[in-house]
Amino acid sequence: MDHSPGFLAHVASRRDAIVERTVAETRELIANTPGARLIDVREDNEWAAGHAAGAEHLARGVLERDIERMVPDPTTPLFLYCGGGYRSILAAATLSEMGYNNVTSIAGGWRAWEESGAPVDRMPHAGEAQADGQ
Repeated sequence: MDHSPGFLAHVASRRDAIVERTVAETRELIANTPGARLIDVREDNEWAAGHAAGAEHLARGVLERDIERMVPDPTTPLFLYCGGGYRSILAAATLSEMGYNNVTSIAGGWRAWEESGAPVDRMPHAGEAQADGQ
């Protein structure tokens, strides 16, 4: 996807204040961090097409409204991803501004997750069975 210069500049202005981790680092941290939550901030249709196994969905459009109900403790380790790692940076910045102090954006987002071979969940097409998280 081609992003506009203004959007890229906005993300860049927030990036330095956000912790970013690779998929491999994220998977290791989630496995070894009690209470860690993996959150997909993409749109509903993106989530429905496939998402990281074990992820929870909280679309960017309702993040501020719903985060405190979903994750009431602001010290909870949160690992966010979007399609390519841009929106999750903005989401992480927003959550940090709201007092969440253990927020990470997954570098490369869903594309990096999928390309790494990390487990995913997909909705089976009509007549197909879902095969082991693929």
